[in-house]
Amino acid sequence: MAAESITNRKALRDYHILERYEAGIELKGSEVKSIRAGKANISDAFARIENGEAFLYNADIQPYERASHEIPEAKRVRKLLLHRQEIDKLYGETQVKGRALVVLKLYWKNGKLKAELGVGPKETCRRSGDGARSCAFQPATRLIVSSEPQLVSSPISPQDYETVLAVNGRMLRNFRI
Repeated sequence: MAAESITNRKALRDYHILERYEAGIELKGSEVKSIRAGKANISDAFARIENGEAFLYNADIQPYERASHEIPEAKRVRKLLLHRQEIDKLYGETQVKGRALVVLKLYWKNGKLKAELGVGPKETCRRSGDGARSCAFQPATRLIVSSEPQLVSSPISPQDYETVLAVNGRMLRNFRI
């Protein structure tokens, strides 16, 4: 099964992409067949500008099973092919504090593999307005488990936002902190 494109959904969720660029990738022979077979992972991939050249890091391209000789490493550093003006512009944008250069997608264009690069800062929490980096570990509710059934006869006050749920014969009360 040939892979049409390989998308980095994690980068699209975690970064606010300001600009997108298209770059070629310098590959070794068996890596092309491996990518066509869909054996590539770019979930942790990023790019850097070093000494006036662009490089791709942490792109995991598994070795092709039927390769006869020279099997490259799966997570080797690969060179990105960009014009000089694009490299200079990317270097300037990545020097701004908080901005990163991430790989968004690998796709085929006219028989050649291209990488879509995105420049942008890490996404802040959308739920809270305090600018926190991550909301994943900020619980908004406290869960109380009770084994005896409880009836709620009085109307629930809007200050508590209290909801009562029954799961597997146990009563769960969900209070907002």
